[in-house]
Amino acid sequence: MPFTEVAPRVWVAHYDFIDINIGLVGGERGLVVVDTYASAPLARQVIDDVRALGAGEVVGVVNTHEHFDHTFGNGTFRQEYGDVPIHATEEAAARTVLSGDGWKARSEQYDDPHVPGIRATEIVPADHTFSSAAVIDLGDRLVELVHPGRGHTGGDLLVRIDDADVLLAGDLVEESGPPAFGADCFPLDWPQTLDVATGLLTSGTVVVPGHGALVDRAFVLDQRVEIGMVAATIRDLAARGVRADDALDAADEWPFDKDRLEHAVRRGYEHLGPGDRRLPLL
Repeated sequence: MPFTEVAPRVWVAHYDFIDINIGLVGGERGLVVVDTYASAPLARQVIDDVRALGAGEVVGVVNTHEHFDHTFGNGTFRQEYGDVPIHATEEAAARTVLSGDGWKARSEQYDDPHVPGIRATEIVPADHTFSSAAVIDLGDRLVELVHPGRGHTGGDLLVRIDDADVLLAGDLVEESGPPAFGADCFPLDWPQTLDVATGLLTSGTVVVPGHGALVDRAFVLDQRVEIGMVAATIRDLAARGVRADDALDAADEWPFDKDRLEHAVRRGYEHLGPGDRRLPLL
């Protein structure tokens, strides 16, 4: 059974393609699915697994952010469950089509059997949006949606189930690989965003990352330190007058492989204020 109960009426399914986690939260009014996977065919697999669980009907969908691997199943869930509401931050919903079309345009470089299905998928953005916080009422349970700030993207959200002490973190937290600093990341904001996230955690909270195994508060704190090091290093290099083009090689040490930090450095320099940098060194 792909879905495993990690807390009372909270299930997580881990799928090997992209090491992704799909969440499922149950209440007396039905189920909320957290993220819908990377294509219509892959979403159909998730729906089959939800049906096999036998815990109820899906009455709501949440996208933790706009990237294709978390949103491209939206249309399939709509086909299966009717006009089910799809929740996301305003920023994520506004960027879902643009982000998805961008990935499709780059997909020819990938040799993977899932790519044709991904490219053929109709992109359906969320239609129930919020700016800072929202709640899905399942009758006997509230599912809290919180935008803690910018980080992996500009529209990340957290899903908190307080009575079960579970937090679904999307790609603000990753376990199966380093945090993904993509072309739409906010590396200087990310540490403070994780500070907000850790404020929602207890020592016993089950944290569901976007990718990889379940983690806990200690793991999130450690990852926050590493992401904070990236932000601090970018600020320090800019303050010393190091050019953005030279920054990756100029730092004495990065917490992650520098080949994964090209976008982090570029984006970080773009987001610095006028007082955060000196004139470039000769």
